[in-house]
Amino acid sequence: MAATTSFAAAVPSASSSLSKTLKSDSKNLSPNLGFLSSKAFQPLTARVLPASSVGGTGSALAARMVSTPLIKSPSLLDFETSVFKKEKVSLAGHDEYIVRGGRDLFHLLPDAFKGIKQIGLIGWGSQGPAQAQNLRDSLVEAKSNIVVKIGLRKGSKSFAEARAAGFTEENGTLGDIYETISGSDLVMLLISDSAQADNYEKIFSHMKPNSILGLSHGFLLGHLQSLGLDFPKNISVIAVCPKGMGPSVRRLYVQGKEINGAGINSSFAVQQDVDGRATDVALGWSVALGSPFTFATTLEQEYKSDIFGERGILLGAVHGVVESLFRRYTEHGMSEDLAYKNTVECITGIISKTISTQGMLAVYNALSEDGKKEFEAAYSASYYPCMDILYECYEDVASGSEIRSVVLAGRRFYVRDFLPSFVVVSFLIC
Repeated sequence: MAATTSFAAAVPSASSSLSKTLKSDSKNLSPNLGFLSSKAFQPLTARVLPASSVGGTGSALAARMVSTPLIKSPSLLDFETSVFKKEKVSLAGHDEYIVRGGRDLFHLLPDAFKGIKQIGLIGWGSQGPAQAQNLRDSLVEAKSNIVVKIGLRKGSKSFAEARAAGFTEENGTLGDIYETISGSDLVMLLISDSAQADNYEKIFSHMKPNSILGLSHGFLLGHLQSLGLDFPKNISVIAVCPKGMGPSVRRLYVQGKEINGAGINSSFAVQQDVDGRATDVALGWSVALGSPFTFATTLEQEYKSDIFGERGILLGAVHGVVESLFRRYTEHGMSEDLAYKNTVECITGIISKTISTQGMLAVYNALSEDGKKEFEAAYSASYYPCMDILYECYEDVASGSEIRSVVLAGRRFYVRDFLPSFVVVSFLIC
Protein backbone atom coordinates (compact mmCIF):
# COMPACT_ATOMS: atom_id res chain seq x y z
CA MET A 1 0.00 0.00 0.00
CA ALA A 2 1.92 3.01 -1.23
CA ALA A 3 1.66 6.26 0.61
CA THR A 4 3.21 9.56 -0.37
CA THR A 5 5.49 11.23 2.16
CA SER A 6 5.57 14.89 1.14
CA PHE A 7 2.92 17.55 1.37
CA ALA A 8 4.88 20.03 -0.76
CA ALA A 9 3.02 19.42 -4.00
CA ALA A 10 -0.32 20.02 -2.37
CA VAL A 11 0.44 23.36 -0.74
CA PRO A 12 -0.28 25.74 -3.64
CA SER A 13 -3.40 23.84 -4.58
CA ALA A 14 -4.88 23.67 -1.08
CA SER A 15 -4.14 27.23 -0.06
CA SER A 16 -5.22 28.82 -3.31
CA SER A 17 -8.42 26.84 -3.07
CA LEU A 18 -9.22 28.42 0.26
CA SER A 19 -8.91 31.89 -1.18
CA LYS A 20 -10.78 31.15 -4.41
CA THR A 21 -13.55 28.71 -3.55
CA LEU A 22 -15.17 30.33 -0.52
CA LYS A 23 -18.88 30.43 -1.15
CA SER A 24 -22.11 29.94 0.74
CA ASP A 25 -22.57 26.33 1.79
CA SER A 26 -24.59 25.21 4.80
CA LYS A 27 -23.93 21.46 4.60
CA ASN A 28 -22.75 19.70 7.71
CA LEU A 29 -19.09 19.18 8.51
CA SER A 30 -17.39 15.84 8.01
CA PRO A 31 -17.04 14.07 11.37
CA ASN A 32 -13.32 13.48 10.64
CA LEU A 33 -12.48 17.08 11.51
CA GLY A 34 -11.80 16.70 15.21
CA PHE A 35 -11.25 20.34 16.12
CA LEU A 36 -14.64 21.29 14.68
CA SER A 37 -16.54 18.24 15.86
CA SER A 38 -18.90 18.22 18.82
CA LYS A 39 -16.63 15.43 20.14
CA ALA A 40 -13.46 17.48 19.86
CA PHE A 41 -12.26 16.39 23.29
CA GLN A 42 -11.58 12.87 22.05
CA PRO A 43 -8.17 11.64 20.93
CA LEU A 44 -7.09 11.38 17.32
CA THR A 45 -5.02 8.47 16.04
CA ALA A 46 -3.03 8.38 12.83
CA ARG A 47 -2.90 5.69 10.21
CA VAL A 48 -1.07 5.59 6.89
CA LEU A 49 -3.41 5.84 3.94
CA PRO A 50 -2.89 5.68 0.18
CA ALA A 51 -2.61 9.12 -1.37
CA SER A 52 -5.77 8.48 -3.37
CA SER A 53 -7.82 7.97 -0.22
CA VAL A 54 -7.18 11.52 0.95
CA GLY A 55 -7.87 13.27 -2.29
CA GLY A 56 -4.48 12.65 -3.91
CA THR A 57 -2.90 15.62 -2.17
CA GLY A 58 0.19 13.84 -0.89
CA SER A 59 -0.74 13.57 2.80
CA ALA A 60 0.80 10.52 4.45
CA LEU A 61 -1.17 10.88 7.68
CA ALA A 62 -4.91 11.15 8.07
CA ALA A 63 -6.44 12.03 11.43
CA ARG A 64 -9.42 9.91 12.42
CA MET A 65 -11.60 10.17 15.49
CA VAL A 66 -11.81 7.32 18.00
CA SER A 67 -14.33 7.02 20.77
CA THR A 68 -12.22 6.84 23.95
CA PRO A 69 -12.47 10.05 26.04
CA LEU A 70 -9.16 11.88 26.40
CA ILE A 71 -9.86 14.90 28.62
CA LYS A 72 -11.68 14.86 31.93
CA SER A 73 -14.15 17.65 32.59
CA PRO A 74 -12.46 20.41 34.59
CA SER A 75 -13.43 20.67 38.24
CA LEU A 76 -16.03 23.25 39.22
CA LEU A 77 -14.39 26.32 40.79
CA ASP A 78 -16.73 27.65 43.44
CA PHE A 79 -16.47 30.90 45.38
CA GLU A 80 -18.47 32.89 47.90
CA THR A 81 -19.36 36.58 47.59
CA SER A 82 -21.33 38.73 49.99
CA VAL A 83 -21.66 41.64 47.54
CA PHE A 84 -22.45 40.30 44.08
CA LYS A 85 -24.83 37.68 42.74
CA LYS A 86 -23.24 34.38 41.77
CA GLU A 87 -24.81 32.33 38.96
CA LYS A 88 -24.22 28.83 37.68
CA VAL A 89 -24.14 28.45 33.90
CA SER A 90 -23.55 25.44 31.69
CA LEU A 91 -21.03 25.79 28.85
CA ALA A 92 -20.48 22.82 26.54
CA GLY A 93 -21.82 20.50 29.23
CA HIS A 94 -19.59 21.96 31.94
CA ASP A 95 -21.02 23.89 34.89
CA GLU A 96 -19.31 27.12 35.84
CA TYR A 97 -19.97 29.91 38.31
CA ILE A 98 -19.95 33.48 37.02
CA VAL A 99 -20.82 37.01 38.08
CA ARG A 100 -22.59 39.24 35.59
CA GLY A 101 -21.34 42.81 35.37
CA GLY A 102 -23.01 46.03 34.27
CA ARG A 103 -22.99 49.70 35.14
CA ASP A 104 -26.07 49.14 37.27
CA LEU A 105 -23.75 47.34 39.73
CA PHE A 106 -21.34 50.24 40.22
CA HIS A 107 -23.18 51.31 43.37
CA LEU A 108 -21.92 48.05 44.95
CA LEU A 109 -18.26 48.97 44.48
CA PRO A 110 -17.85 50.75 47.85
CA ASP A 111 -19.01 47.55 49.57
CA ALA A 112 -16.73 45.37 47.44
CA PHE A 113 -13.75 47.65 48.16
CA LYS A 114 -14.48 47.97 51.88
CA GLY A 115 -11.36 48.98 53.79
CA ILE A 116 -9.58 50.32 50.70
CA LYS A 117 -8.76 54.02 50.61
CA GLN A 118 -6.18 54.02 47.81
CA ILE A 119 -5.67 51.76 44.79
CA GLY A 120 -2.11 51.96 43.49
CA LEU A 121 -1.82 50.98 39.85
CA ILE A 122 1.80 50.30 38.90
CA GLY A 123 2.70 50.57 35.22
CA TRP A 124 1.46 52.30 32.10
CA GLY A 125 1.74 49.74 29.31
CA SER A 126 -1.22 48.23 27.46
CA GLN A 127 -3.42 47.34 30.44
CA GLY A 128 -2.36 50.19 32.73
CA PRO A 129 -4.06 53.17 31.04
CA ALA A 130 -7.27 51.25 30.40
CA GLN A 131 -7.63 49.76 33.85
CA ALA A 132 -6.68 53.00 35.62
CA GLN A 133 -9.22 55.10 33.74
CA ASN A 134 -11.98 52.51 33.95
CA LEU A 135 -11.50 52.10 37.71
CA ARG A 136 -11.39 55.83 38.29
CA ASP A 137 -14.51 56.51 36.21
CA SER A 138 -16.47 53.66 37.79
CA LEU A 139 -15.60 54.78 41.33
CA VAL A 140 -16.61 58.36 40.51
CA GLU A 141 -19.94 57.08 39.18
CA ALA A 142 -20.33 55.06 42.39
CA LYS A 143 -19.70 58.27 44.40
CA SER A 144 -16.74 56.61 46.12
CA ASN A 145 -13.84 58.52 47.69
CA ILE A 146 -11.32 55.79 46.84
CA VAL A 147 -8.24 57.28 45.12
CA VAL A 148 -6.75 55.59 42.06
CA LYS A 149 -3.06 56.54 41.96
CA ILE A 150 -0.56 55.69 39.20
CA GLY A 151 2.97 54.66 40.21
CA LEU A 152 5.77 55.06 37.64
CA ARG A 153 9.55 54.93 37.82
CA LYS A 154 11.30 58.26 38.01
CA GLY A 155 12.14 59.67 34.61
CA SER A 156 9.56 57.53 32.80
CA LYS A 157 8.16 59.02 29.61
CA SER A 158 4.79 57.65 30.68
CA PHE A 159 4.36 60.49 33.18
CA ALA A 160 3.22 62.75 30.35
CA GLU A 161 0.69 60.19 29.10
CA ALA A 162 -0.69 59.66 32.60
CA ARG A 163 -1.07 63.41 33.09
CA ALA A 164 -2.89 63.66 29.77
CA ALA A 165 -5.35 61.04 31.08
CA GLY A 166 -6.06 63.17 34.17
CA PHE A 167 -3.65 61.72 36.73
CA THR A 168 -1.39 64.35 38.30
CA GLU A 169 1.03 64.84 41.16
CA GLU A 170 -0.95 67.87 42.30
CA ASN A 171 -4.15 65.94 43.01
CA GLY A 172 -2.30 62.97 44.50
CA THR A 173 -3.09 60.51 41.69
CA LEU A 174 0.41 60.20 40.17
CA GLY A 175 3.75 59.50 41.79
CA ASP A 176 6.79 57.30 42.28
CA ILE A 177 6.40 53.52 42.20
CA TYR A 178 7.43 52.67 45.74
CA GLU A 179 5.78 55.71 47.30
CA THR A 180 2.55 54.63 45.61
CA ILE A 181 2.93 51.01 46.75
CA SER A 182 3.59 52.01 50.36
CA GLY A 183 0.48 54.16 50.51
CA SER A 184 -1.94 51.77 48.79
CA ASP A 185 -4.34 49.23 50.24
CA LEU A 186 -4.70 47.51 46.87
CA VAL A 187 -1.61 47.37 44.62
CA MET A 188 -2.32 46.45 40.98
CA LEU A 189 0.99 45.34 39.50
CA LEU A 190 0.75 45.83 35.72
CA ILE A 191 4.41 45.93 34.75
CA SER A 192 6.19 43.50 32.45
CA ASP A 193 6.78 39.88 33.45
CA SER A 194 10.55 40.27 33.56
CA ALA A 195 10.30 43.49 35.61
CA GLN A 196 8.11 41.67 38.15
CA ALA A 197 10.68 38.89 38.38
CA ASP A 198 13.53 41.32 38.99
CA ASN A 199 11.75 43.59 41.47
CA TYR A 200 9.30 41.46 43.45
CA GLU A 201 11.35 41.49 46.67
CA LYS A 202 11.42 45.27 46.84
CA ILE A 203 7.74 45.47 45.87
CA PHE A 204 6.74 43.04 48.63
CA SER A 205 8.85 44.91 51.19
CA HIS A 206 6.98 48.16 50.50
CA MET A 207 3.48 46.70 50.78
CA LYS A 208 1.47 47.33 53.93
CA PRO A 209 0.49 44.33 56.09
CA ASN A 210 -3.00 43.07 55.18
CA SER A 211 -2.90 44.96 51.89
CA ILE A 212 -3.83 43.23 48.62
CA LEU A 213 -1.60 42.49 45.66
CA GLY A 214 -3.52 42.50 42.38
CA LEU A 215 -2.20 40.90 39.20
CA SER A 216 -3.54 40.66 35.67
CA HIS A 217 -1.31 37.73 34.78
CA GLY A 218 -0.07 34.77 36.81
CA PHE A 219 3.55 34.96 35.65
CA LEU A 220 4.88 36.08 39.03
CA LEU A 221 3.46 32.97 40.71
CA GLY A 222 5.18 30.78 38.13
CA HIS A 223 8.46 32.62 38.67
CA LEU A 224 8.25 32.26 42.46
CA GLN A 225 7.40 28.55 42.14
CA SER A 226 10.43 28.02 39.91
CA LEU A 227 12.58 29.41 42.74
CA GLY A 228 10.80 27.43 45.47
CA LEU A 229 9.32 30.64 46.89
CA ASP A 230 5.84 32.01 47.60
CA PHE A 231 4.07 35.29 48.24
CA PRO A 232 4.45 36.90 51.69
CA LYS A 233 1.89 35.49 54.11
CA ASN A 234 0.78 38.88 55.44
CA ILE A 235 -0.85 40.07 52.18
CA SER A 236 -3.74 38.84 50.06
CA VAL A 237 -3.05 37.99 46.43
CA ILE A 238 -5.72 38.20 43.71
CA ALA A 239 -5.87 38.43 39.95
CA VAL A 240 -8.29 39.91 37.44
CA CYS A 241 -7.36 39.11 33.86
CA PRO A 242 -9.27 40.86 31.05
CA LYS A 243 -9.52 38.69 27.95
CA GLY A 244 -8.42 41.43 25.60
CA MET A 245 -5.73 44.04 25.09
CA GLY A 246 -5.84 47.27 27.05
CA PRO A 247 -7.13 49.56 24.28
CA SER A 248 -10.12 47.25 23.79
CA VAL A 249 -10.79 47.20 27.55
CA ARG A 250 -11.02 50.99 27.51
CA ARG A 251 -12.85 51.35 24.19
CA LEU A 252 -15.61 48.91 25.09
CA TYR A 253 -15.95 50.41 28.57
CA VAL A 254 -16.60 53.80 26.99
CA GLN A 255 -19.01 52.17 24.55
CA GLY A 256 -20.76 50.62 27.56
CA LYS A 257 -21.80 54.07 28.72
CA GLU A 258 -24.27 54.01 25.83
CA ILE A 259 -24.77 50.25 25.51
CA ASN A 260 -24.96 48.51 28.88
CA GLY A 261 -23.25 45.13 28.48
CA ALA A 262 -20.41 46.21 26.20
CA GLY A 263 -17.04 45.28 27.64
CA ILE A 264 -14.28 42.66 27.86
CA ASN A 265 -14.91 39.54 29.96
CA SER A 266 -12.42 38.74 32.70
CA SER A 267 -11.31 35.78 34.77
CA PHE A 268 -10.46 36.20 38.44
CA ALA A 269 -8.44 34.23 40.95
CA VAL A 270 -7.76 34.32 44.67
CA GLN A 271 -4.33 32.96 45.55
CA GLN A 272 -4.23 34.15 49.18
CA ASP A 273 -6.89 35.70 51.40
CA VAL A 274 -5.63 36.93 54.77
CA ASP A 275 -8.81 38.61 55.99
CA GLY A 276 -11.76 37.31 53.95
CA ARG A 277 -12.03 40.31 51.59
CA ALA A 278 -10.13 38.98 48.58
CA THR A 279 -12.99 37.52 46.53
CA ASP A 280 -15.23 40.58 46.78
CA VAL A 281 -12.31 42.91 46.00
CA ALA A 282 -11.41 40.86 42.91
CA LEU A 283 -15.02 40.81 41.70
CA GLY A 284 -15.35 44.54 42.36
CA TRP A 285 -12.20 45.16 40.35
CA SER A 286 -13.61 43.18 37.41
CA VAL A 287 -17.01 44.89 37.55
CA ALA A 288 -15.31 48.30 37.74
CA LEU A 289 -13.35 47.46 34.58
CA GLY A 290 -16.67 46.94 32.80
CA SER A 291 -16.49 43.15 32.42
CA PRO A 292 -19.89 41.79 31.31
CA PHE A 293 -19.01 38.36 32.73
CA THR A 294 -16.44 37.35 35.34
CA PHE A 295 -15.52 33.69 35.81
CA ALA A 296 -13.27 31.91 38.28
CA THR A 297 -9.87 30.42 37.60
CA THR A 298 -6.67 29.82 39.57
CA LEU A 299 -3.48 31.82 39.23
CA GLU A 300 -1.59 28.70 38.18
CA GLN A 301 -4.15 27.76 35.53
CA GLU A 302 -4.10 31.34 34.27
CA TYR A 303 -0.37 31.64 33.71
CA LYS A 304 0.00 28.20 32.18
CA SER A 305 -2.90 28.64 29.75
CA ASP A 306 -2.03 32.26 28.98
CA ILE A 307 1.67 31.77 28.27
CA PHE A 308 0.91 28.57 26.35
CA GLY A 309 -1.70 30.37 24.25
CA GLU A 310 0.67 33.23 23.53
CA ARG A 311 3.46 30.87 22.47
CA GLY A 312 1.11 28.68 20.49
CA ILE A 313 -0.73 31.37 18.52
CA LEU A 314 -0.07 35.00 19.32
CA LEU A 315 3.71 35.21 19.34
CA GLY A 316 4.73 34.03 15.91
CA ALA A 317 2.60 31.02 14.99
CA VAL A 318 0.48 32.72 12.33
CA HIS A 319 3.52 34.62 11.06
CA GLY A 320 5.51 31.40 10.87
CA VAL A 321 2.79 29.58 8.93
CA VAL A 322 2.49 32.45 6.46
CA GLU A 323 6.26 32.71 5.94
CA SER A 324 6.74 28.96 5.48
CA LEU A 325 3.94 28.85 2.91
CA PHE A 326 5.37 31.89 1.14
CA ARG A 327 8.79 30.24 0.92
CA ARG A 328 7.27 27.00 -0.34
CA TYR A 329 5.27 28.79 -3.01
CA THR A 330 8.20 30.80 -4.33
CA GLU A 331 10.55 27.77 -4.23
CA HIS A 332 8.08 26.01 -6.54
CA GLY A 333 8.03 28.86 -9.03
CA MET A 334 5.14 31.04 -7.89
CA SER A 335 5.74 34.79 -8.20
CA GLU A 336 6.22 36.72 -4.98
CA ASP A 337 3.14 38.85 -5.68
CA LEU A 338 0.92 35.80 -6.09
CA ALA A 339 2.54 34.05 -3.13
CA TYR A 340 1.81 37.12 -1.00
CA LYS A 341 -1.84 37.06 -2.04
CA ASN A 342 -2.08 33.35 -1.22
CA THR A 343 -0.52 33.77 2.23
CA VAL A 344 -0.71 37.18 3.89
CA GLU A 345 -3.80 38.46 2.10
CA CYS A 346 -5.48 35.07 2.42
CA ILE A 347 -5.10 35.21 6.21
CA THR A 348 -5.76 38.91 6.79
CA GLY A 349 -8.61 39.06 4.32
CA ILE A 350 -11.55 36.74 3.96
CA ILE A 351 -10.40 33.95 6.30
CA SER A 352 -9.73 36.11 9.37
CA LYS A 353 -12.89 38.12 8.78
CA THR A 354 -14.97 34.96 8.49
CA ILE A 355 -13.48 33.50 11.68
CA SER A 356 -13.96 36.79 13.57
CA THR A 357 -17.59 37.22 12.60
CA GLN A 358 -18.86 33.65 12.15
CA GLY A 359 -16.36 31.29 13.79
CA MET A 360 -13.96 28.64 12.49
CA LEU A 361 -16.67 26.27 11.34
CA ALA A 362 -17.93 28.92 8.90
CA VAL A 363 -14.67 28.74 6.93
CA TYR A 364 -15.22 25.07 6.22
CA ASN A 365 -18.94 25.40 5.51
CA ALA A 366 -18.27 28.17 2.99
CA LEU A 367 -16.00 25.97 0.86
CA SER A 368 -17.04 24.14 -2.27
CA GLU A 369 -17.10 20.33 -2.15
CA ASP A 370 -13.65 20.15 -3.75
CA GLY A 371 -12.42 22.78 -1.33
CA LYS A 372 -13.69 20.75 1.61
CA LYS A 373 -11.74 17.71 0.46
CA GLU A 374 -8.56 19.75 0.20
CA PHE A 375 -9.28 21.29 3.62
CA GLU A 376 -9.61 17.83 5.18
CA ALA A 377 -6.39 16.66 3.55
CA ALA A 378 -4.50 19.75 4.73
CA TYR A 379 -5.93 19.44 8.23
CA SER A 380 -4.95 15.77 8.44
CA ALA A 381 -1.41 16.49 7.26
CA SER A 382 -0.83 19.40 9.64
CA TYR A 383 -2.47 18.08 12.82
CA TYR A 384 0.33 15.89 14.18
CA PRO A 385 3.30 18.16 13.41
CA CYS A 386 1.43 21.04 15.06
CA MET A 387 0.42 18.88 18.02
CA ASP A 388 4.04 17.88 18.64
CA ILE A 389 5.18 21.50 18.64
CA LEU A 390 2.35 22.62 20.93
CA TYR A 391 2.96 19.78 23.38
CA GLU A 392 6.57 20.88 23.57
CA CYS A 393 5.48 24.50 24.14
CA TYR A 394 3.18 23.45 26.97
CA GLU A 395 5.87 21.30 28.61
CA ASP A 396 8.25 24.28 28.52
CA VAL A 397 5.63 26.46 30.23
CA ALA A 398 4.58 23.87 32.82
CA SER A 399 8.18 23.00 33.73
CA GLY A 400 9.18 26.63 34.23
CA SER A 401 11.68 26.66 31.34
CA GLU A 402 9.71 29.26 29.40
CA ILE A 403 9.38 31.46 32.48
CA ARG A 404 13.14 31.40 33.03
CA SER A 405 13.74 32.28 29.38
CA VAL A 406 11.43 35.30 29.68
CA VAL A 407 13.33 36.57 32.72
CA LEU A 408 16.71 36.13 31.03
CA ALA A 409 15.48 37.77 27.82
CA GLY A 410 14.22 40.74 29.81
CA ARG A 411 17.58 41.16 31.49
CA ARG A 412 19.36 41.10 28.13
CA PHE A 413 16.94 43.80 26.95
CA TYR A 414 17.81 46.06 29.90
CA VAL A 415 21.56 45.61 29.42
CA ARG A 416 21.39 46.21 25.67
CA ASP A 417 19.41 49.44 25.96
CA PHE A 418 21.03 50.66 29.23
CA LEU A 419 17.64 50.70 30.95
CA PRO A 420 16.83 50.21 34.63
CA SER A 421 15.31 46.82 35.31
CA PHE A 422 11.98 48.37 36.33
CA VAL A 423 10.39 49.13 32.98
CA VAL A 424 6.94 48.67 31.54
CA VAL A 425 6.53 47.10 28.13
CA SER A 426 3.78 48.45 25.92
CA PHE A 427 2.62 45.06 24.70
CA LEU A 428 1.69 43.59 28.09
CA ILE A 429 -1.55 41.71 27.49
CA CYS A 430 -3.66 39.35 29.53
